[in-house]
Formats: sequence, structure tokens, C-alpha cells
Amino acid sequence: MFASWGSVIHRRRWIVLVTVLVATLGAGLWGLGVFGKLTQGGYEDPASESSRVNKIVEEQLGQKPADIVLLYTAPAGTNMDDPDVAKRVTAALAALPADAIAERVDYWTARQPALASPDKHLAMATITLAGEDFDTKHANFAKIEKALPVDGVPTQVGGKVPTEQAMTERSNSDLAVAEAISLPVTLILLVLIFGSLVAAALPVLVGGLAIFGALGVLRLLSLGLEVNTFAVNVATLLGLGMAIDYGLFTVGRFREELAAGRTPAQAVQRTVATAGRTVAFSATLLVIALAGLLVFPMDFLKSMAYGGMSAVAIAAIVSLTLLPALLAILGHRVDKLSLPWRRGATGGESRLLGRIADTVMRKPVWFVAPILAVLVALALPFGNAQFGGANEKQLPPGDPHRATAEAIAANFPAASNNMVKVVLRGADAPPDQAIVQAYAQAAHEVPGVADARPTGAGGNVVVLTVPLTVDALSTEAGDALHRLRAIPSSAEVLVGGYPALVADSVQGIVDRVPWMVGILVLATLVLMFLAFGSVLLPVKAVVMSALSLSATFGVLVFVFQEGHGVDLLNVTPQPAQAGMMVLIGAVVFGLSTDYETFLLSRMVEARHAGQSTREAVRTGLVRTGRMITAAALLLGVVTGAFGMSSLASMRFIGLGMIVALLLDATVVRMLLVPAVLRLLGDAAWWAPGPLRRLQERAGLSEVERPEERELTSVG
Repeated sequence: MFASWGSVIHRRRWIVLVTVLVATLGAGLWGLGVFGKLTQGGYEDPASESSRVNKIVEEQLGQKPADIVLLYTAPAGTNMDDPDVAKRVTAALAALPADAIAERVDYWTARQPALASPDKHLAMATITLAGEDFDTKHANFAKIEKALPVDGVPTQVGGKVPTEQAMTERSNSDLAVAEAISLPVTLILLVLIFGSLVAAALPVLVGGLAIFGALGVLRLLSLGLEVNTFAVNVATLLGLGMAIDYGLFTVGRFREELAAGRTPAQAVQRTVATAGRTVAFSATLLVIALAGLLVFPMDFLKSMAYGGMSAVAIAAIVSLTLLPALLAILGHRVDKLSLPWRRGATGGESRLLGRIADTVMRKPVWFVAPILAVLVALALPFGNAQFGGANEKQLPPGDPHRATAEAIAANFPAASNNMVKVVLRGADAPPDQAIVQAYAQAAHEVPGVADARPTGAGGNVVVLTVPLTVDALSTEAGDALHRLRAIPSSAEVLVGGYPALVADSVQGIVDRVPWMVGILVLATLVLMFLAFGSVLLPVKAVVMSALSLSATFGVLVFVFQEGHGVDLLNVTPQPAQAGMMVLIGAVVFGLSTDYETFLLSRMVEARHAGQSTREAVRTGLVRTGRMITAAALLLGVVTGAFGMSSLASMRFIGLGMIVALLLDATVVRMLLVPAVLRLLGDAAWWAPGPLRRLQERAGLSEVERPEERELTSVG
């Protein structure tokens, strides 16, 4: 099937080239408009109890959460009751465009003592912006942003919308910096790897087109779905990284076929039949791994899936269409503009890889046991993992919006994220005072609870405000939420607020992780069996990927949660975002099977050519070792550039990817996998007769015919 496609590509190379180029560039130019459609929301489970509390409070009590929080500091020698200070602040607030604001509450108008510090040195105002959706609120914030600071009164601007905007702006600027760094460095490395400027430019071209195409898909999705701003970061990272991987293997195989004496037409056909087939299977596995994120209810994770799936799919499509068409047009000119020391080089066997392969084949147990011990040791911190949510700590220390949030939490605990809202709901009318007082008294006895008092009633509900004395993302806060929900009452009890939103989101992810794992494992077993016709190879691939993933998680917990080395990363130790862990899991699992597929494809190809198990394993390692290492290095450069982001979440992804690549592409693929295959022997290729026949009928195996193999001796 893939060989036939390679022949079609060669015959219609100019049509394919122009069609794909126009389609991806057109999609990318239109997709540039997606940056105005991205959101920073979608972190909560919309079906959770805490989300229902927010909806009840808004619909029945008309209470909407504040979008902007303003913190004022009294000038030296004054306080917030000073007439001049009051006049300046209230005049500035009154001058704000009325159509941009739905509600405003401030210390001077409301005369609420809770809105000023006890010494009257600080005071607060809150603004609820007009509009129901993300775009409208942020447009209204843009109208009033420059008018918020008050002349003569130091003003700090914080709250949900300003923080979201700050994170979006940093995300977009970091994206531009990452691309500016990664693209030229990647091109330089490709020139050194290929020894030819023309050959090196091809994977970068594929990467650029993959990003452009992904932007078009994301803008299309944003017309009807909520797309988080990080989706573009993920699409760019994976689109560029995987396109370079696919281009590296495809161009490398094409040059290898030309060096074996094939004509450009034959080389294109064999390249698509071998490397192209492997790219198709690898991309399918990675797309399915990312599709596992769709089982979660959070729009944030679904956005990550949209970005990653579109980028990987387009990278594979371009690698299977435009890239072989370009190779067909270039032919032997793919080696033009070669570096002086690479001219005339035949690209023979790597002596280092040959020695490694021979050593692993002789003493496989010496490699399996210590490597497994190291991977298990790296994974141990993951057993102590704690999970939290996204907050202002994603911004770097010293960021103005983060500083505002920290100042509010320190001076106005009632306005901080440590506030729990409890809804007591009656059947037809609000619960009576005795029921409310009984619940409030029981809540006050819960460890970690500072107070519990009614703050509103309407319809058939009463709302209690319950401030916590512990951090909103701590295990103590989780215990307090569990106890608050367990307090017996004749009224229906619903617990919400920021701590509950985070806890419910984490629980929503945990509950659905088995579904995601099931999708990943089943897809890997089925697709790798169809690709290689073996029962044990897919099982081994799942185990190897699980080992790499566990070790990566352990390192991330060791650094980001336990705080080892965080000063170098300029991040604050805190519980890991469960959503980010899931994203890392999907990507790392997909990348692990990606490199596994590239490695096993050459081993199976050698096995079909008549080599013994030992010879086939050695051939696969020697033939693909340099390419897998180069691919990991290049993807590491791309990931490292994104890991330089000022946002903690992107640094989390960057470090996770680098650790996974370092472990997977070197220790696991180069040493552990060959050693395990050596121990398995001929059993590695076994499959029951009925399954073997099923795999053959699927027609996805591309075994080189004897007459084609004879061409390797030509020239």
C-alpha cells in the first residue's frame, strides 16, 4: 500500500507539491486570526459540585465573581479615610466607561470595613466586567485598563481577567522567542547531521508547514469550541518537533536508498514504503495518545488535544505527500551544498553503535538489571505526588499581577483563594435559621476552617462563606472540604469555591485516567501488532513506555513539588497541575512508542530479510541509532526553547520532555530494548497463526521483495 503511494507521489510530484503547499500556507494565513480567539479558562470540571455552586450563586443570588481586584496603598502620611485619597479613587472609578462595567464595589462607597486593612493603609475595590464570554470581558478590560491606576495613590491591578491576560501575553511572547531560537539552532544541527544544506532544510520546511496547518485547524475549532491559549504552544512544539523527526527519518532513508544504487523513482517508492509507513504508524499512535485527553471534561485538556492532534496529523500528512514529492524533484541534488568533510561520504555503519550493539548482545542481563533499577529509583518520588490547579503562581516571582494576588491574600484573607462557599438548599424554600446555624456550628469545628457565616439567601438556598486557615491547594484543605461535605444536614449541602473547584477538577481527572490508559494501551497493542505481526513486541513497547513515563513523573515531582533546583528554573514549588501531568503522560507515551516504532521497523525489516534475531536487533540499532539520537537531540532543542518560557506550566512541560527524551532515546531505546529483545530471542517475533494471517490480510506490512533487495548490491 505505501509502496504504491510512493509511486503515485513520484508520478504526480509537481501536483502534490503545489496542492499541499497552497493548502497549508492558506490555512496558516487564515489561522493567524486564532490568537484573538484564545482563552485562559477551561480548567474546571463543568459537571462538578463546585461548578454547580457557582451557577446557583449567580442565578439565584445574582452574585457574580469579581473580574478585577484593585489594591490601593495610602500615600505617606495619609490613610484610606483621608478625604483627598477618597476623592481621587472614587473619581477615577466613576470615570470608567459605564458600558464596560456590570458592577463595582469599593471601600468608600460601600463602607464595608472588610474592604480596608485594620490600619486603613490598604483598601480594595472590585469590578465585575460586562459580558458573559471570555472575549467580551477581555475587550471591556482593554477599554478601562489604562484608566485603572489613580494619580497620587499607588494602585495594584489583579484579579482573574488581568491575570489571564498577563498569562496570554507571556504565552504569545514566549512562543515567538521559542520559535526564533529553536528554528535557526535546529537548522544548524540538521546541517551538521546531514552534511548538506539542501537536505537539512527539508525537515525545517515540513515543520513550518505543520505549524501553519495546525493554526488553521485551531482557528476553525475556535469558531465553535473554547480553545485555551496553551493549545498554540503545544501545537507549535509538537508540530515543529515531530515534523523534524519525520523529516529526519524520511530524508535519511531516501539518501540511504540512493546510496544503495536505486534510481530516484525507486528510492522514493522504497522510502515511502519503509520510512513513510513508519511515520504513518508513529503519527497515528501519537494522535491516539493525544486523543486520550478528550475523555477529560476540562476544556483546557481538550484544547491541548486539539492543538497536539492537529499538529502531529498535519506533520505526518506533509511528510507523506509534500516531502517525498520534493525528494522526487531533487533526486541526487538532495546532497547539494554539502559540507566539505561530508562530500563523497557513504554514511557507513557507526563504529560506536556497532560496539554498543555487540556488547549488549553479549551481556544483555548486565544492561537490563541496572537500567531497570535506575528507572525505578527515578520513579519513586512520584509516589508522593500532590496535585493542584492553575493560579497566579504560574507567573514568575515579581510579576505585578502575582504580587497583587499575594498582597491581597496576606492582607485580605476573605478575598483570597482560600474561601469556600457552601450552599444549603431546601426543597421549596430556603432552610430555616436553625438548620443553617447547626451546619455553621459544625463547620466551625472542622480543622482548617476559620469561620462559617451566612452571607446571602435567595430562592431556595442559603449561602455560607467559609474561610480556610490553610493553603487552598494543600492536603489539609482537601481534608476540610471532605469534612464539610460530610456534615449531616436536613438540607442539601453543596460545597464550592476555589479550593473545591481545584479538588473537583483533580478528582475528575483521576476518575478518567483509567479510560485514557486503556485507550493508549489498546491502540499501541493493536497498531503495533498490525505493523510488525508480533504479540510480544507491542507488549514490550507498552512496558518500556510505562517505565520512561514513570521515571519522568518522578523527576518532575522531585523538582517542581519538592523544590530541588527550582531556583535555577525561577519557579515556586507547589503541587503539580494534574492536567499538565496528564498532558505530559500522553505526549511522552506517544514519543516513546514513536521511537520504538522507528527502531523496531528496521529490526523487523532485517528479520524479514532472513537475519537471525541477534543480527536483526544489531542491524536495527546500528541503522536507526544515529537517527533516533539526532531526532531526540533536535526535539530536545525545540522543547528546551519552549522550556525557557516565563510561565511555570511551560517550564514543567519543557523539563518533562527533555528528561523523557534523554531517558527514552538513549538509555531505553539504545540499551534496554535491544537487551530485552536479545533475552526474548525468537519468541519476540511470534504470533498465533490466526492473528498472523489477520495481520497479513490487513496488508499493512511492507516486506521488500527479493528482486528489490538485489538492487542494494547495484552500483
